[in-house]
Amino acid sequence: MEFCLSHIIVFLTLTLLARASYAAAARDPTQRSFFLEKEMQPGTTMKYSLGRNINGECFLPLKIAQSIPFSSAKLPEVLNKFSMEPTSVEAAVIQETIQDCESGTLNGEDRYCATSLESMADFAMSKLGRNVQAFSTEVEKGATLQKYTVKPGVKKVNDGGNFILCHKLTDENAVFFCHTFGQTRAYVVPLKGADRTTASAVAICHLDTSAWNPKNHPLQEVKVNPGTVPVCHYLPQGHIAWVPK
Repeated sequence: MEFCLSHIIVFLTLTLLARASYAAAARDPTQRSFFLEKEMQPGTTMKYSLGRNINGECFLPLKIAQSIPFSSAKLPEVLNKFSMEPTSVEAAVIQETIQDCESGTLNGEDRYCATSLESMADFAMSKLGRNVQAFSTEVEKGATLQKYTVKPGVKKVNDGGNFILCHKLTDENAVFFCHTFGQTRAYVVPLKGADRTTASAVAICHLDTSAWNPKNHPLQEVKVNPGTVPVCHYLPQGHIAWVPK
């Protein structure tokens, strides 16, 4: 598996997925963003977008990543490293990114920003133990919006325990936001698109939805009440889930 990531900032994963689903619904009301665990049965078909093609967006080598002075105190050096004007929009994104990464823990959620695959793996092992494995959604070719059918071979890779999600913050730098997640089940789901594209998608099912707003999109889409059944979604290309092995 090649560890390359897309352009996503995720601090409240469900909130951002819901916003994306609203935008998608304006274009195509038949597109799904959330679903129930039982819908991962072989033969189930739904229209989904697994994210854009991310070929070419990869981690920096460790030596280069370590040379980036990633801190608020050294923001001018960071901007110079990426040849950015201090007053540019890109510079503002970098500054916000650094501030978010320096915030550490929020509401019991451990957060960390990695600048290399090695530092990402180190963070995962510090939270989950030395024996970990990484999963990401992989699509045979461009991940277009289309109907996907679940094929036999659904595999559970995490059952209710903690895991870590990592997302790339910007295309301009190799910084990845990672945070701990609990009360979930994770699956790897084989899919086949209407155009015969094959995919191996990571599905995350949130077990405790008791605090979710019943008027928000996730629960409305699957037509269930808070705290009744797990609610799931696929990880688009570019997210990496780390779980204990």
